[in-house]
Amino acid sequence: MLIIRLARIGKKNKPLYRLVISQKQKDLYGTSLEILGSYNPHAKTLKANNEKIKYWLSRGAGMSPTVNNLLIEKKIIEGKKVKATRNRKPKEAAAETKPASPAGGPAEAKAESAKPEAEKTEAKKAEAAAK
Repeated sequence: MLIIRLARIGKKNKPLYRLVISQKQKDLYGTSLEILGSYNPHAKTLKANNEKIKYWLSRGAGMSPTVNNLLIEKKIIEGKKVKATRNRKPKEAAAETKPASPAGGPAEAKAESAKPEAEKTEAKKAEAAAK
C-alpha cells in the first residue's frame, strides 16, 4: 500500500520534513516514489504540490494521521482531522485498560477486608449449607 507521510531531514534540534510517497512497509528514509513537498514546523509553512497529492489520493494512496491533519489545516484537502494514537506513553495506555474498581468503591473493599476471619469463615459455611 502506498502512503503519504513525513520524512525527517535537517539538522539536530532543527527538524525539517519532506512530504513523500512510498510503500508503507519500506524504510521511510530509503528511496521513495516521489517527493510531494516540504514542511517547516518552526515557521509552520507547508510547500506542497497540490496536483500530485490529489493525484496519488485518487489512485488509492493513504496518509499518515499527521499528514492528513496538516493537509486539512492548510485547506489542500477537505475532511475531518484524525487523532494520531501512535506515540502514546505507556502510562496513558495502561490507565485506559485498567479494570474498574469494585461496585462499592475502595472504601467498601477496605471495610470487608477488616472483618474478622471468624466471620468470613462462618459466612462461607452458611453459604455451603444453603446449597
